[in-house]
Amino acid sequence: MVLTASTMLPLGTAAPDFQLPEVVTGEQISLATFAESKALLVMFICQHCPFVKHVQSQLAQLGQDYHPQEVGIVAISANNQDTHPEDSPEHLRIMAKTLNFTFALCHAKHKQPAIAYTAACTPDFFVFNRDRRLVYRGQLDDSRPSNNRLVTGADLRAALDAVLADQPVNPQQNSSIGCSIKWKPGHEPAYFL
Repeated sequence: MVLTASTMLPLGTAAPDFQLPEVVTGEQISLATFAESKALLVMFICQHCPFVKHVQSQLAQLGQDYHPQEVGIVAISANNQDTHPEDSPEHLRIMAKTLNFTFALCHAKHKQPAIAYTAACTPDFFVFNRDRRLVYRGQLDDSRPSNNRLVTGADLRAALDAVLADQPVNPQQNSSIGCSIKWKPGHEPAYFL
């Protein structure tokens, strides 16, 4: 396991578009899917990472809490399934069903969304306002598998609540920490090296 921090994409960046299949329904998901949402949360996760496993129940709870509140949520797994078969669409489908995810979970076989968002680790979180400008990127909260702090989602929830209340999001943001995204050897993006 390689510990990796998020890249902290510049605030104000426009949300990159994507077109990905949802692993449970097969439906094609893109930015247009969330056109009516006041806020958009894009998460890069996977099935095997211990950092994701540490927060996965909170991710499911976030989906349940914010789905009725004009928050569009999509999770994307961009790991190389050749080297990490537990992150294949089939295993992601089991994860989504087991955890009762109420949000779309997509598999990015071609990795372009991860590159466009400069996603570096799992989990990695990005919140966009109604204009689809980045207002938050970084950690879910300050809990890690090794620090015995309660998983609350406090940082991410504060950002979503601010967007929903038409308030500015605190610009003091901490990077997420997790497993590195698993690229095909020789295909790592420049920001990852």
